[in-house]
Amino acid sequence: MDYFLFVLAGIIAFTISTIAGGGGALLLVPMVGSFFSMNLVPPVVQLGNFLGRPTRVILFRKFIRWDIVKVYLPAAWVGAFFGAWLFAHLDLRWVQALIGIFLITTIFQYRFGRKSRSFPMQLWMFAPLGGLVCFVSSVVGATGAVLNPFYMNFGVSKEELVATKAVNSFLVAIVQLSTYGFFGVLTADLWPYGLCIGLGAAFGNVIGKRWLAHMSEERFMQWVIAMMVISGVVMLVKLYFGG
Repeated sequence: MDYFLFVLAGIIAFTISTIAGGGGALLLVPMVGSFFSMNLVPPVVQLGNFLGRPTRVILFRKFIRWDIVKVYLPAAWVGAFFGAWLFAHLDLRWVQALIGIFLITTIFQYRFGRKSRSFPMQLWMFAPLGGLVCFVSSVVGATGAVLNPFYMNFGVSKEELVATKAVNSFLVAIVQLSTYGFFGVLTADLWPYGLCIGLGAAFGNVIGKRWLAHMSEERFMQWVIAMMVISGVVMLVKLYFGG
């Protein structure tokens, strides 16, 4: 029954994640946290996220923005390594709180979906952004849709956003999971749960892609903004209750 619940959670989280441009991993954090202590949540969530990404990459492969990947990835790998290394020893609760507040304010930045961009974004900015976000992601388990405002302000389409984030997330997770494993955080007994999430995520990606194909850019932005606000609220609530 536990394994079934993890598969179901993966389907729901990644269906929503596909049509809302991300946030699937963060949606899994409360559920995984109800089964494991919080120090095991990041490796389990990242493992499921990693195993579910190849399906999304294949489905959206022709929309990948490789110019963003090339700039984002090197710093993201460094940030992921140090975040995974320090996650058992470093308290980033204040950073989590700032991310949550930032995500909630996006509903005002984009004027409830009526504004397409809220601040200027240039390609080189994806390098420091990748390092910081992946560092925090390795520590807290997920950063929700925090990257979405930067992608949208760079002018990517809905399919490009989903595809490019999927590639970056998959390649960064290789470093995160390797570091978790090296320091003994990702143990063999956690793999079945990660595999179940990954299986559910694969189905969720297929379902989400079908919905996304019939969704307008304006409707997609509304979903993205809603997911950013929900992610921010979840992070603050989790922080308040000691997650």
